[in-house]
Amino acid sequence: MSNEQPKTVDLTTLSAQQLADVKSQLEQELEHLSQSFQKLRAAQAKFKECIGTVEKTFKGENKGKSILVPLTTSLYVPGVVEDVETVMVDVGTGYYIEKKPTDAIAFYENKVATLQKNLVDLEDIVNGKMGNLRMVEEVLRQKVMSSAPNVA
Repeated sequence: MSNEQPKTVDLTTLSAQQLADVKSQLEQELEHLSQSFQKLRAAQAKFKECIGTVEKTFKGENKGKSILVPLTTSLYVPGVVEDVETVMVDVGTGYYIEKKPTDAIAFYENKVATLQKNLVDLEDIVNGKMGNLRMVEEVLRQKVMSSAPNVA
């Protein structure tokens, strides 16, 4: 990684068209970052749901009970809780590992915490971009006002 500082540009030296282009680019970046933020929140909610499922399902009193097992978000098949000592954990890219319920909960809690840190970092980036966008809009507004013919 390089230690170069990001270039700063004096917005007042840019033309109105250049400012409009910068504004458009910042708006696109903000849209992309907002979508990423929503996806991270959804992933975090899914991991929290996994924690709840493990806590509710893998108790000694549930052994032998009938449950509905999700195959997709809308397709469930009947099943029976046979083993409350182990749970299959999706660790990504189609890989599953067997864990004790307490270890599975710790795994998902770690995922939730990691996503929370990423969300905080992303929120800081979004706030910085929004500040930049406001500055560009203000300079652009001043340029447009100063270039408009004075009406007497």
